[in-house]
Amino acid sequence: MSPNSTAAAALWRPLLPVFLACLAFGIQAGASMPLVPLALERQGIDNLSIGIVGAAWGLGMIATASRIPALAARLGTVPLICASLAVSAALSLAFAFTSDVVLWFFLSLLQGVVGGVPWVVSEIWINVMVDERRRGRAVAVYSTLVALGLAIGPLLLQVFGVYGPRPFLAVAALTLLVALPLLPSWKSAPSIAPEAGGGYGEVLRMAPVAMLAAFACGLGEQAAFSFLPVYAVAAGVSAETGALWLSAFVIGNLALQWPIGWAADHLDRRAVLAACALASAVLAALLPALEVQSNAILGVLLLWGGISFGIYTVGLAVLGQRFNGGDIARANAAFTIVYMVGGLVGRPVTGEAMDLFGEAGFGPSIAFFYLVAGVGALLALRRRG
Repeated sequence: MSPNSTAAAALWRPLLPVFLACLAFGIQAGASMPLVPLALERQGIDNLSIGIVGAAWGLGMIATASRIPALAARLGTVPLICASLAVSAALSLAFAFTSDVVLWFFLSLLQGVVGGVPWVVSEIWINVMVDERRRGRAVAVYSTLVALGLAIGPLLLQVFGVYGPRPFLAVAALTLLVALPLLPSWKSAPSIAPEAGGGYGEVLRMAPVAMLAAFACGLGEQAAFSFLPVYAVAAGVSAETGALWLSAFVIGNLALQWPIGWAADHLDRRAVLAACALASAVLAALLPALEVQSNAILGVLLLWGGISFGIYTVGLAVLGQRFNGGDIARANAAFTIVYMVGGLVGRPVTGEAMDLFGEAGFGPSIAFFYLVAGVGALLALRRRG
């Protein structure tokens, strides 16, 4: 091994534990996300109500994400993540043995409270440890591994099924496995010390393009994960096929995130962000025109998933470019909150669009918000820096 490659490996090695945990977290999330919408759809619950239950996860996270950096500073990075995973596994067990819609709303709410912890803390971990020259690619690796997990998760449902208690029990076990890669870093993980002063309004003012990216990406991705299986069933394919569509949605990320991250490290990140957002708008809007039994829909889902994940990758790189030191902890929390606000808006909006226009309301209702983010990034190019 050459000295250059050895040095490069040394730069990436400290990120390995969090990268592996992100892969495991993606598998757990990919398996769990379709379960509640499909179970409610099987009960005959309307799409608006399914969207509201799905949005409870985001509501719980929004309500508590701002406290995560302070909790990590007090309890430690890895201990906080492991505690949140234990509670999340217990909540999955509760889903397995209940079916009441109102109770599931509150269980989803609590899942959002604890589910945001590994997400927010891992992104702070990466942004704190990586240098500016590698930031886009480091975030791309993170996004790729999460997407790989999200692609594997629905495939596991082919083994465990999509209905009944068994898939929820499997998700509980997967949740506990997320902690394993982090245990060796119990004491060596980077400390998180958010700076006093400043607020989330300042983050919005300093990085509006990143925040707009977070909103549009959160709206599109969470609406897709909640309603893509429902859209598939409404269009005449099986629930299992709908779960596989989710895999297609995220598999594109495996091929596209590294080149998108490379572009974010070598080009103006606002231009890359605009390209990702506008392309995602076109692809989402195409869905109603496609035959659901054709290979074309799989191709569109692959491209849409890969490019729309790029919105998050580039947005997070823009955020790290704007903030440093203790400020990055507050900025990352704000980014996640705005992402979840997008999901909170997107699920009911998409559900209502499908109730009004049938499955044809799914893609265009998401495409509109991608378009707004793309135009916003283009306008930001008129400013310096």
